[in-house]
Amino acid sequence: MPTYSVTNSNFNINIKQKSEIAKGITKVHNKVTGANTYFAQVIFKKTKNSDHFMGGAKVKEPQIFLYGQIRAGRNDKIKKKLILELRNILVKKSNLDKTQVWVYINELPPSQMIEYGEILPKAGQENKWFNNLSTRLKKKLLALGK
Repeated sequence: MPTYSVTNSNFNINIKQKSEIAKGITKVHNKVTGANTYFAQVIFKKTKNSDHFMGGAKVKEPQIFLYGQIRAGRNDKIKKKLILELRNILVKKSNLDKTQVWVYINELPPSQMIEYGEILPKAGQENKWFNNLSTRLKKKLLALGK
């Protein structure tokens, strides 16, 4: 359900950091929203040296951006907790200052999202959705959560 894109600019993230960031994002999303861990996916991208500008000027210092697409339907308190905890994971695992971390959350109506071949449920309806999946897909998803 959530897709998080992590873009790093002007520094490298090693495979260990990527793994820790992905696990941290997944854990935070699960803990704060209650969505199962098998829904969270994290995709990493790195900008080229000459591809990041602010105010028309080339950015030279390290920056990390997290853009999350999540299902709509959660209250402001949950969303605030989510973005703050996501920021904290990025600060801790990237060793950057919080002023170099950017977090954006975009909410999409569940009826406009398909994952694992099925239209997604409203927040809180995950178990009903899961129970209607094929046995094969259920096994696959349960294995991802381990």
